[in-house]
Amino acid sequence: MATEDARVRCTWARAAEMLEYHDHEWGTPHHDDRALFELLTLEGAQAGLSWSTILRKRIGYRAAFAQFDPAAVAAYDDERVARLVTDPSIVRHRGKIAATVANASAFLAVQSEFGSFDCYLWGFVEGKPIVNHRALDAIVPATTDLSDRISADLKKRRFSFVGPTIVYAFLQATGVVDDHAAQCFRSAAARKTR
Repeated sequence: MATEDARVRCTWARAAEMLEYHDHEWGTPHHDDRALFELLTLEGAQAGLSWSTILRKRIGYRAAFAQFDPAAVAAYDDERVARLVTDPSIVRHRGKIAATVANASAFLAVQSEFGSFDCYLWGFVEGKPIVNHRALDAIVPATTDLSDRISADLKKRRFSFVGPTIVYAFLQATGVVDDHAAQCFRSAAARKTR
């Protein structure tokens, strides 16, 4: 899809917040543990909702979840969760909120075992993004063997809201998988020709 600035983008990048996210974040390799915890949380929160809804609530999520400091979030108690269920700046789903708190503890355990969540996550791809060269109109799968494997491992480590579809979206968001369409100005192929 070409936009007003004539650059070709992935077809899903239409609304203003989606354009901003697509152009500056989605598919960019992330290595900061807080950013990884944030995206894992937001992808889980998005289940059953639109991504644009989550992007509009992102500032609220940052405030509600201590700027995604996993140590702070892991310390949230039942009273704090109950307060968050009434917070209109986030998705008020008790299960998703409780999962974020539990996932923070699991995240800390992964950091302890691997040195960082970044080392754990990128270890699945030996530190190199998987670059898909899909056509602009290609149907992108909801899951892959990689997302199935990572989902199973995360569940074994007591994470929740980390099914294969959520994990695949997380891999795309964090740049572990580059699913920008080959014609998109943000794709690896397009960047090599500039």
